Amino acid sequence: MLLKKRIPLAYIAKNIKYELFAVLVFNCIIISLKYYIDLSFKIPINIVAFLGTAISLVLSFKLSQSYDRWWEARKIWGAIVNDSRSFTLQLKTFCKDMGLVRKVSLRQAGWNFALANHLRKLKLPERDLERLIVSEELTNLRQQAHPPLELLNKNEEELKKMHQNGLINDFQQIQLDSTLVRLCASMGKAERIKNTVFPTTYILYLRLFIFIFLAILVVALDEINPFVEIGIVMGVAIPFLLLQKTAIYLQDPFENRPTDTPMTTISHAIEANIRMLLGEKVQPAKATDDFYIM
Repeated sequence: MLLKKRIPLAYIAKNIKYELFAVLVFNCIIISLKYYIDLSFKIPINIVAFLGTAISLVLSFKLSQSYDRWWEARKIWGAIVNDSRSFTLQLKTFCKDMGLVRKVSLRQAGWNFALANHLRKLKLPERDLERLIVSEELTNLRQQAHPPLELLNKNEEELKKMHQNGLINDFQQIQLDSTLVRLCASMGKAERIKNTVFPTTYILYLRLFIFIFLAILVVALDEINPFVEIGIVMGVAIPFLLLQKTAIYLQDPFENRPTDTPMTTISHAIEANIRMLLGEKVQPAKATDDFYIM
């Protein structure tokens, strides 16, 4: 997630460098053709302005839809924060075996890290899991196709044993089960966003219309020095390309990019909260020097 810090120009330029190069080549070709071919018609600048306004409206709608997906992902992880804390609080209140409470609570903290990497299609975060779950479980987890689901299953099995051993009663098991069900539902909602592809035709058509708009703009800018004309067109293209790229990044919040939902940072915060509830000392989080958090 991008922070309220100055975003480096290098990061901005990196996002649209290929599109800008394509626009430059495209415009140079059109300008060359315009000067070699005598056009018998003129395009009024009003038509160009109208077309630019229409594309801006479509682009703003695309941005709104993309932000809705990003915000839904952030709300899902907000619910995961609440349910992870609630799960530990319930365990502390219901069960008197603090060793077992700690084991199950830390496994829940590990679940968040596993889910974050699963959504980003990264390898298991073994460095984080080594301090949160026992080595036997970690060995088994490496062989699972869906590690976060396996960790939820382990916690469900642990609750069943606690109930059978009389450590929690029927009502307490129901309460803890409902919290696990909510966590599983949040995982499913996040996977729905991850696996639902935003219509690619929307992006392709919008990009095509932007290039058509720029081509018409080149033709409309008559009797201007070619180098000045290229500079004007490039200046007009930059905001359109940046907004389009922003929309593309926001629509996929689990792609291991700076614009992602900050799942790893949230997972560390959940672990710190759980350890605090367990009575352990927690090191304050270090402020990052980067312009984003993951």
